[in-house]
Amino acid sequence: MAVRKAARKAGRIVAAVAATALVAGGAAACGPEDLTGGGDDKGASASESASATGPEAKEPPAGTDVLAKTPATVKGGVITVGDPQAGHTVKLYEDARCPICKKFEESGAQALVKPVAEGKVKVEYTLASFLDKNLGGSGSVNAANALRASVEAGKFPQFHAAVFANQPVSETEDAFTPAFLLKIADKVDGLRGAEFDKAVQKGTYKKWVGEAMQAFTDDGMEGTPTVVIDGKKADANSLFDQDAFAEELKASGIS
Repeated sequence: MAVRKAARKAGRIVAAVAATALVAGGAAACGPEDLTGGGDDKGASASESASATGPEAKEPPAGTDVLAKTPATVKGGVITVGDPQAGHTVKLYEDARCPICKKFEESGAQALVKPVAEGKVKVEYTLASFLDKNLGGSGSVNAANALRASVEAGKFPQFHAAVFANQPVSETEDAFTPAFLLKIADKVDGLRGAEFDKAVQKGTYKKWVGEAMQAFTDDGMEGTPTVVIDGKKADANSLFDQDAFAEELKASGIS
């Protein structure tokens, strides 16, 4: 595990370069000013070594369809999943290339599925894309653009799960090309179609991706994943264990 700290104004943020970057019960985070030494050249090299369409896409996790009928809406740079009138709000800040976000999605985030499906809580996703600048390439932007397109197709929760399931092992690999994102979309029933495919290939929502990144910055975020439950930042130590995060939610009245 390699972790570096980069100065950001008066504070500091902790950067991670591997999906296993968990230390002493605490968790590292991907930050906008990570200095991982990747740079544009490293990202380009990874892209050149990959096939034109990327690897074979994996199936999304079992149980993804639980949220198939849950509404997803867009306001400004934020995608909201769940009943707009839900009594609780969880704000989630992620970057599709962030390995620590994948770790959260595979563990703590699973505790949100049932209460969201039952209409008890809504989740507001702010999709950052700073890792492209840190590591080179355009995977974060491409993925955020495709995720925005999936809202219009009515398949955001399923596609969101599928994207993180197909995150490359190395965050320096710029794997989320339009072609690979369409292969991932093949794993979500009913997602592929003329409008969705065009949006992914042409970058229809790249302006919106910029709005989402600005929302991330405006909210004062310094790393991903960051989770805010009813206005209170969740304990980072709870994010990577489903039971521990369920307890964090329960403490806020969500069960």
